[in-house]
Amino acid sequence: MASTSRLNSVRSSYDAVAADYAALLTGELEGKPLDRAMLAAFAECVRGDGPGAGRAVADLGCGPGRVTAHLDGLGVRAFGVDLSPAMVAVARRTYPGLRFEVGSMAALDIADGVLGGALAWYSTVHTPPSGLPALFAEFARVLAPGGYLLIAFKAGDRQLRLEHAYGHPVDLDVYWTPPELISELLAGAGLTETARLVREPDATEKSPQGFLLARRAG
Repeated sequence: MASTSRLNSVRSSYDAVAADYAALLTGELEGKPLDRAMLAAFAECVRGDGPGAGRAVADLGCGPGRVTAHLDGLGVRAFGVDLSPAMVAVARRTYPGLRFEVGSMAALDIADGVLGGALAWYSTVHTPPSGLPALFAEFARVLAPGGYLLIAFKAGDRQLRLEHAYGHPVDLDVYWTPPELISELLAGAGLTETARLVREPDATEKSPQGFLLARRAG
């Protein structure tokens, strides 16, 4: 499981930047058609007629709730979970009709096999590759048989130390991960890749972005 010190650093860093982070990313998806296409495909999958269809979907590491709200707009019964109480407070103020909870995606307060889908939209980027197997096992645990996971991540193989972001001091490590490794580790957790997209960076990014859709056996 994730170390307590790392989780505390991530929590305090995102508590500090919550308001500015939310303001900066408002409307960000509007200029990213490929990102929206992956979210639309995910939404269609979890709304389908398979074993996990119609069940709730968790946005794990939801931040200020913008992607949770986007999924809701696509007809998905989505709720958000985030480690940062300040992020959850912003999400609740901004989207009062949706449910947001404070919690760690490394130890979810969700029963086994109840979710039709789980979204990890760049929320694993502060987890080193060595910590991903346990994280993916937790995602698989809460998915119903036939349920889907969509993960968005920074595609590559490097690490960056962040000490300042969004106008605030922070204490964060950021990891780029090869898509092949993500797929392999998901398979080890019982989640089979069904699609992937790697796109080139846009004007606001410095490296390729990866998206991988996987499914728990049903």
